[in-house]
Amino acid sequence: MRYLPHTETDRQEMLKTIGVDSIDDLFVDVPPAARRRGVIDDLPLKKSELAVDRYMRGLAEQNLVAGHVPFFCGAGAYRHHVPATVDHLIQRSEYLTAYTPYQPEISQGTLQTLFEFQSQVALLTGMDVANASMYDGSTAAAEAVIMASRVTRRKKAIVSGGVHPQYTEAMDTLARYSGLSLMACDSALDHEAGVLDHLDEDVACVVVQTPNVFGTATDLRAIADAAHEKGALLIVVVAEVVSLGLMVPPGEMGADIVVAEGQSIGNGLNFGGPYVGLFATRDKYVRQMPGRVCGETVDANGRKGYVLTLSTREQHIRRDKATSNICTNAGLCALAFTIHMTLLGEVGLKRLAKLNHANALVMAKALKTVPGVEVLTTRFFNEIAVKLPKPAEEVAEALARKRILGGVPFSRLKPGERPDVMLMAATEMCTDDDIAQLIAGLKEVLS
Repeated sequence: MRYLPHTETDRQEMLKTIGVDSIDDLFVDVPPAARRRGVIDDLPLKKSELAVDRYMRGLAEQNLVAGHVPFFCGAGAYRHHVPATVDHLIQRSEYLTAYTPYQPEISQGTLQTLFEFQSQVALLTGMDVANASMYDGSTAAAEAVIMASRVTRRKKAIVSGGVHPQYTEAMDTLARYSGLSLMACDSALDHEAGVLDHLDEDVACVVVQTPNVFGTATDLRAIADAAHEKGALLIVVVAEVVSLGLMVPPGEMGADIVVAEGQSIGNGLNFGGPYVGLFATRDKYVRQMPGRVCGETVDANGRKGYVLTLSTREQHIRRDKATSNICTNAGLCALAFTIHMTLLGEVGLKRLAKLNHANALVMAKALKTVPGVEVLTTRFFNEIAVKLPKPAEEVAEALARKRILGGVPFSRLKPGERPDVMLMAATEMCTDDDIAQLIAGLKEVLS
């Protein structure tokens, strides 16, 4: 039985209070083409359970499963091996039952795990302090821009052309409704120099990504110095966290805030989510950091324990004082990240990163043998951009018909731009045979 507590009078009063005439007015930001009106008339009115099950399985079989075909997609979501131990441990009752750490006396396991997660993120990023996670990399980046505005008391942000377009969209949405001005530079393979042209004393922060959306890895020290000279903060985005196993941590290059997507460690692709956002900063900015911070302390008897040291969210304090209105951390995904990172250790993470880079080198070298293909990225970790003699969307579809997931057309991330560019990633999951199939498939499709 449906439970609808509001009467029509209640609903009309609510609509009047928020200043709209109808419920439909609440959806004006949804493009008309994306709306569905009326009943779904292309579904059968009735079927048996067995028939529905067979029909749904038939639909599912139309998908290409990443684990069963050569897979070179990346663009912010990467296929890595997740040990079976991770899935086994996150299902233990200690973690399934002690979910929300509001009451530390009964949430010690969760709090300790989050404390260890924070320690791992701080070490990875080269920063002083990290929070207990956020939803994903893009929303963490958006929150970082708002935080930089609070710290500097300025209202302008510059986003480099190498930042993932979907991250830029998330930042723009939150900035726009927070009274901030966000200036996004045009997309560029080696983008960072472009942001310096727009730096002035009104800029709160500069946002850059390394490796960027085209795979280019960059030394950010010059940008950090230029930003700091103007009193702005440097926000560094890392979409592929495994890269930190080899690359210089952003904190050592002058970053003030580091945000990252942690999906690559402990979390599968999962059709795009849920993922886990990493957020780290300098000690002096910790009180402006969004989300939660778990801390270690001792109780009245001197025994070690864990508590929520900082929780400046709207659930804990007055909404106008909150530093974040993202209502939860990604607890389960953060747990999976922590377990996998613990299993890897420092040596294991470096070995994993080296495998990724080595496979990307093999892939890049092989792609140069394909007539008409130009490798655009010259400094990379495990992902590159290639220019194709045909539209990338057309090539990707043709490869998929050959059961090869060859990459992500850049135009899918930023419609209308660089239609001939494909983003291709090679992780430790790519074999020599996978690369050989990719090259053979490309030669057929492009011939």
